[in-house]
Amino acid sequence: MRSRTMAVLGAAALTMSALLPVAPASAAPLAAPDIPLANVKAHLSQLQSIATANGGNRAHGRPGYRASLDYVQGKLDAAGYQTTVQSFTRGGATGYNLIADWPGGDTADTLMTGAHLDSVTAGPGINDNGSGTAAVLETALAVAREGHRPDRHLRFAWWGAEELGLVGSTYYVGNLPSSERSKITGYLNFDMVGSPNPGYFAYDGDGSSGGGGPAGSAGIEQVLRSHFTSLGVTVQDTAFDGRSDYGPFINAGIPAGGLFTGAEGRKTSQQAQLWGGQAGVAFDRCYHSSCDTTSNIDDTALDRNTDAIAHAVWTLGGDGGTQEPPGDTVYADDLESDTGWTPDPDGADTATAGAWQRGTPQPTSWSGTSLQLAAAGGSGALVTGAAAGTDAGTYDLDGGAGSIRSPAIALPAGARTLSFSWFFAHLDNSSSDDYLRVRIVGPNGSTTVLDQPGAAANRAGAWRTQTADVSGYAGQTVRVLVEAADAGSGSLVEAGLDDLKITT
Repeated sequence: MRSRTMAVLGAAALTMSALLPVAPASAAPLAAPDIPLANVKAHLSQLQSIATANGGNRAHGRPGYRASLDYVQGKLDAAGYQTTVQSFTRGGATGYNLIADWPGGDTADTLMTGAHLDSVTAGPGINDNGSGTAAVLETALAVAREGHRPDRHLRFAWWGAEELGLVGSTYYVGNLPSSERSKITGYLNFDMVGSPNPGYFAYDGDGSSGGGGPAGSAGIEQVLRSHFTSLGVTVQDTAFDGRSDYGPFINAGIPAGGLFTGAEGRKTSQQAQLWGGQAGVAFDRCYHSSCDTTSNIDDTALDRNTDAIAHAVWTLGGDGGTQEPPGDTVYADDLESDTGWTPDPDGADTATAGAWQRGTPQPTSWSGTSLQLAAAGGSGALVTGAAAGTDAGTYDLDGGAGSIRSPAIALPAGARTLSFSWFFAHLDNSSSDDYLRVRIVGPNGSTTVLDQPGAAANRAGAWRTQTADVSGYAGQTVRVLVEAADAGSGSLVEAGLDDLKITT
């Protein structure tokens, strides 16, 4: 992010005017998948390694920048994106933008999502802006993994020379023919989304604090805020003043929005009460410094913001979906009655508490972080210890792995799509040794359809929807195996599954 003090504004009252069109009213968009934090952090580790090997930075005109671009482009090319490298010149050095188009969708209605890829020369730039770079990259890769085919065309971008004055994004917008510029109907920008003393800010698209964006920006702001509302996290406005790469887009009249966790500004006492962290201390004490390394990231903020990016891409992209409209339901279990799920089916579970059971889960939380949730629908669900107990740790999963298996499910020849609701919650004493996994087990093998690892960060429980193609098992008898683990050092872990369905 460019250097100058940003004014952080008070919480805004949302308006419903000038909303950016999303999906037709008759069809709600599919829910976004949960983006694994571990994947995002793996990209940050690669960016750190690139900087370390190239003089300690990834700045414009330096070898670390081009190596960063090559890394991101390689991931996108392998995932099936159509990538383009656009060059420009600044300060006697060649700079580059990376543009990646996901095939399909209405190219006359393009939703663009971007982040700047460069650092300052002083350091590796892992929060500024490896965090936005990695979050947008992993969201783009999730689009490919899910086979997502939205109504709108999706375009992703990684900008060069932002730190020198939005040079790359200004070059891109300024060199688009007017006919092409008019096809970009929305732009999402993510610059610093993992600050170590984080705030939760959205660009003031509706102008409620003065100086809002072009018509349609209010709709983007509302969608970004809605993810945090679902987590019970308050979001405040931040100035929509052209400081980051959304600037050239709003100057061209393109609706825009984005998220931000704070830079050199200091967290107020009120904000520390609201979000935790240290009052009177900068949101990012390593802003534009050599200490902006992989140690300069708050995992919870990075995880929440990455999931918010995916939520926005899926919601604003429209209802194209990941498969044809659902056909007939061939199997459904809302867990309201006993249909024959078997805990510890192989007699190999090692968990000493919090065994899987079908029951009525009692909500629990710890210091404001939701852990066990009430059922997604009705009153019944599969959970790791349904009771609340005297505190959140009484009936959580402890001491190892636990499992539960469905009754046999005979799939007809046309069976195609499995869907279910799930949550996985933990505190910051968790690690990647902990997990929630769901597998389809057939007569000739199995397929993992969900693999969510833990992490050393508070992860609030939230029901999410997962879909998977099970057409390879059509005509066979299968079972669904659900597994969870508190497998490393003792940690507070809860998991659940509900509303399982298979359709043709």
